[in-house]
Amino acid sequence: MIREKKRKAMFKRYRNINGNSNVNSYEIGPTYIDVIFNGTRKGYRYSYRRAGRIHVDRMKALAERGYGLNSYINLYCRELYDR
Repeated sequence: MIREKKRKAMFKRYRNINGNSNVNSYEIGPTYIDVIFNGTRKGYRYSYRRAGRIHVDRMKALAERGYGLNSYINLYCRELYDR
C-alpha cells in the first residue's frame, strides 16, 4: 500500500482503451509505479526493489499506453507490491 506522502500525488487517469480494466489511475516515479484500482481508494506501489526493474518498466509503458496494465499485474505482479 502507498505510504502517506508529504507532497500531493500527481496521479493520471488510466485511459483504459479496451474499456474493461480495473485500473483507475497511476503515478510514475523514477523507480516505481503507484496504481489505484477501481472501487477502492487504496493505492499499490510496485517498485524496483520488490517487483523488479523489468516488471516496473513494463508496467510504466503499459500505463502510458492505456492498455494491458491490469492484465499484466494480474499475471506477473499481483503480490509484488510494496507492503
